[in-house]
Order: sequence, then structure tokens, then C-alpha cells
Amino acid sequence: MASVVEYKGLKAGYYCGYCESREGKASRGMWAHSMTVQDYQDLIDRGWRRSGKYVYKPVMNQTCCPQYTIRCHPLQFQPSKSHKKVLKKMLKFLAKGEIPKGNCEDEPMDSTMEDAVDGDFALMNKLDIKCDLKTLSSDLKGSIESEEKEKEKSLKKEGSKELIHPQAIEEKLGSGEPSHSIKVHIGPKPGKGADLSKPPCRKAKEMRKERKRLKLMQQDSAGAFEGFQAQGQPVCLLPKAKSNQPKSLEDLIFESLPENASHKLEVRVVRSSPPSPQFKATFQESYQVYKRYQMIIHKDPPDKPTVSQFTRFLCNSPLEAEHPANGPECGYGSFHQQYWLDGKIIAVGVIDILPYCVSSVYLYYDPDYSFLSLGVYSALREIAFTRQLHEKTSQLSYYYMGFYIHSCPKMRYKGQYRPSDLLCPETYVWVPIEQCLPSLDNSKYCRFNQDPQAEDEGRSKDLDRLRVFHRRSAMPYGVYKNHQEDPSEEAVVLEYANLVGQKCSERMLLFRH
Repeated sequence: MASVVEYKGLKAGYYCGYCESREGKASRGMWAHSMTVQDYQDLIDRGWRRSGKYVYKPVMNQTCCPQYTIRCHPLQFQPSKSHKKVLKKMLKFLAKGEIPKGNCEDEPMDSTMEDAVDGDFALMNKLDIKCDLKTLSSDLKGSIESEEKEKEKSLKKEGSKELIHPQAIEEKLGSGEPSHSIKVHIGPKPGKGADLSKPPCRKAKEMRKERKRLKLMQQDSAGAFEGFQAQGQPVCLLPKAKSNQPKSLEDLIFESLPENASHKLEVRVVRSSPPSPQFKATFQESYQVYKRYQMIIHKDPPDKPTVSQFTRFLCNSPLEAEHPANGPECGYGSFHQQYWLDGKIIAVGVIDILPYCVSSVYLYYDPDYSFLSLGVYSALREIAFTRQLHEKTSQLSYYYMGFYIHSCPKMRYKGQYRPSDLLCPETYVWVPIEQCLPSLDNSKYCRFNQDPQAEDEGRSKDLDRLRVFHRRSAMPYGVYKNHQEDPSEEAVVLEYANLVGQKCSERMLLFRH
């Protein structure tokens, strides 16, 4: 089994939904007639991404909004407070049917359908950002309590006065940093206060416990310590209260519900290509959710989200289904992760399961359930799903979120799922996002690899070993070129080889007329 691709070359000067430039986008692409999961894994590690069977790579130093491949480390991932809020909101809805007060319908992304294809699977909409700001505001209350505020009532009063203005929070959030990295510095009183050059102080709750322990120690003449002193035994410190261990992502997602829970949520993974019986049985219902999502969230006219367009965009895939003995139980390939609420589909996450990662392709959902922040919720479920697959297949340990677009503020939310890395567009090495953000603040296009001598180690080094499919025969390019008279042919093949790299050029078959 070999991948068969048809290189289409450069597509430039077309509309960008991120910055609304009429002719700012530029990318190179190829049509994948078929593709192995290992070839696609290697391609996305070189900045490629698929939309249906079309596989494309932005021309990073030319396109108006450079799109950097981003991956998250699920094994080290810890949900932020805003993430926990979304999970708790879902649990409250399932358990008691609670709907958050003051919720509004999701506001659409300003991207068109074509731009949604280019890596925007809508993890977070503007509603989610508003929720994050609200959560961050409550989080910040606890971080500004100082040692002088001993009583809980006064803590709450003082905390409400010291909150940072929401606009300042939004600017910090827009930087791509997760909520737990936001630090609040309050001007200390003369001669007091924390040294801002040192790590943040402990939480106020812990300090209150510490003061209580000290107070008990000071009462040794009148309290329970008298008995120990009368026996000539030393006064011992009370055992320090154990710090609360943070709940894991799985604990938060799969927290048990009461028997009389208001709703039941079930997540089913069905293979979309080739379509499984379960996928075929739910196709129409899934399509109707997609159609409503495109019309209400993206403002598509009713005749645009057709069955054929839905199939071409989110159901067709070039990836061959593979079931190796040491792979995940469901196998590798393309899937739909369906979210069933009380017996009906309310959301679908389109994903690819590859040798080293789960790659998120797109998400669509029923707009009636926008109040559940399904974009964020599904991303957290996909991270948990990756961790689950890792238990069976140890090398599968990353979650790819598509593209990170720093020049588009509303697309920076992907940087909040940490730890995460961005792919260097020149040397194709992964760099922690914290190291990339300062450079991106100064320039839209950046080379993240700090070593000026570093090169693309996976680049094409021997063009003659590239494989070509011509006249129903597979052959090395060294043989094929002897029968070619077109002088431009070699330039096209060389461009393709440099973009896909040596490994893929030797494995994949480049179809030539």
C-alpha cells in the first residue's frame, strides 16, 4: 500500500477569512488519491494539513496570516481554571439541567467556509472568551489577598476592590497565555508586600491554616498541649494539612452523576472513511447538525451546506484504514467523534488518529447548545481521548490542534492548551510556544529555531530516488526524467520534493501525466 498524490502547485491571491484580505492568502497543495497514516503524520510534521482529500501547506513567508502547526502534550496537560469551569458547567447541566445565566448564542467566526477548512475547527468562539474573562476575574480575587487580611469577609470585600479591569485581562488573554499564567501585581504598602522578583506567595487559604496552627501552638498553656507538658513531653506541631491534590482531567470529565440526572451524554467514535455501518446509520442526522451550524454560526445561505459539500469536506478522507496489532483498538485513520445528548447528536468532532497523535480536523455543533461551550469541551475530551489511546499505544502521545494564527487575535486561544509547541517553518523542529510568542509579537512570520546554522534535516537530498507514478507504472524519478522533454518538469518535481521531504518523496507516488 502506497500513497498516491497529484501535486497542484501554488495557489495565491485568494480571500482570507482571518484578516479579510481579498487576495492575501497563499498556499501550495496536492490532491491525495490515497495516503497512509504514516505519510500523513510525516506531512503534518512539515506543516501540511488536509481538507477532505486536498492536502495543503501555507506559504508562510508570503501569506497574509501565517499559520503555524501547533501540538499539545496531553500527558502533561493540566486544565486551567477556565477549562475547569467549562467542564463543571457541563456536569451541572447533565446532573440538574442547569443552564448558565446570561448566556448568549455563539457569535460566528468571520471566516468563510474555505477558511474554516484551513485549520479553523472552532475550539473557542467569542462566547467562550467572555466566559474565560469572567472566570479569570474570579480567579484573580484570590491572588491579591495579602497577609494582613485575616477574616474571610474582609477578604471578599477587599478582593472586589482590587480586581484588574476586564480590558487588561482581555489583553493578557489575547497574548495566547493560559489563564494560570496571568500574574497580578498589587503595589505593596511601604515596608511590606511581596517581592515581585520572587515567586508568587501562597494562597490565602493556606496562610489562614498556617496562622491557625501557630495560634494553637501559642495556646499550649490552656489547651490540649497541657497534658503533654505535664508528662514532660515536648510540644509537637500539629500535622500540616495536606494540600488539595488537583483533580485530573478525567476526574473532571467523568465525575459520577446522580441516578436521577437530568441528561445523559455519550461520546461515540465512528469510522468515517471507509464509512462504518454506524456512520452510515447516523449520516443524515449528523449532516443536519452540520447544516444548522454553518447557517447559524457561519451565516451560510441554506443552499451552500449541501450533502455533497459536507461529504467532500468532512467525510471523504485519503487516509487508509489500518489496524496493526500494536495500534489502538479502533485502528488508525479518519473518524467522527459524535456527542449524543439524550439520544440525539448535538456535536461532532472530526479527527484523524495517526501513529503519534490525534489530529483535530473540525468541529460542528447544534447552535441551540452554544451555552455549553462545546468547542472547549470537545477539545478537552479529545485530549482525554488521546491519553486513553496512549495507554494502549505508547508512541501516540500528542494532540494536534491544526494551525495557530498569532496575527489573528481570536485564533490565539489554541495557545491556552499547554504545554504546547509550534513548528518552525524553516527547520521543522518543535519549539515550546512560550519561546515563540515574543518573536510573534514583533513579526507575523518567524523562524523559531534559534540556531542560525540549523537546516531542514528532512529536506530532499536525492531527487533521483523520488518515486513517480507514470503510465500505470511506479518508477524512480531518475528513470522517469530520461523520457521527459519539458524543461519545467524538473522544477515542479523539485519544488514538491522539498515541500514533502526526503522520506515522503521516497515512499509516496507522485502522479504525473
